[in-house]
Amino acid sequence: MTHPTFTFEDLKDILREGAGADPETLKQTILDATFTDLGFESLALLETLGRIERQYDIALDDAAFTGASTPRALITLVNEQLNAAVA
Repeated sequence: MTHPTFTFEDLKDILREGAGADPETLKQTILDATFTDLGFESLALLETLGRIERQYDIALDDAAFTGASTPRALITLVNEQLNAAVA
């Protein structure tokens, strides 16, 4: 059974739409930079969380989400939830 996969492109789209991220900021080289270093405030990240949960029909634990301080960590967290939802 196939399931959706959350990609860096998906995250970039959500950050552009929900947090008003500059497309130039969202390059592949930012995967391991912290959201704080990238200029994303907590309100922008909460909007990102809400958009991910609605779009992918999952619930992300607030503590786990807070611990996902980089784009790579957030992508991993979302994909873990997506995998758990179909298991």
